[in-house]
Amino acid sequence: MLIYKILRADEWAALEAAGETAGAPIDVADGFVHFSTAEQAAVTAAKHFAGLDGLKILAVEAEALGPALRWEPSRGGALFPHLYAPLRLSDVVWARDLPLGADGTHRFPPEMT
Repeated sequence: MLIYKILRADEWAALEAAGETAGAPIDVADGFVHFSTAEQAAVTAAKHFAGLDGLKILAVEAEALGPALRWEPSRGGALFPHLYAPLRLSDVVWARDLPLGADGTHRFPPEMT
């Protein structure tokens, strides 16, 4: 199963340069890297990245992350994938642009639908 991480352009550039990341500032503060399922990603984008362009969405194979990945209740009690380890560039299956549409909502890649 693929899970998804949204990064700002500078966060993506840092991951590419270093080969791993502790995530965005919210991830560092919370002590884990926040991910979403395909079904959760649009709400995550709207809630935490509203109006932001230049984003990347990364797909990661959940099973490949091993026991460092935990499914924990979050928004409305839904289970979200949380990675208690750095996200490695080698874990990324694919990365795509996540542009804003004319209506101000993000346009997700067709692989996610």
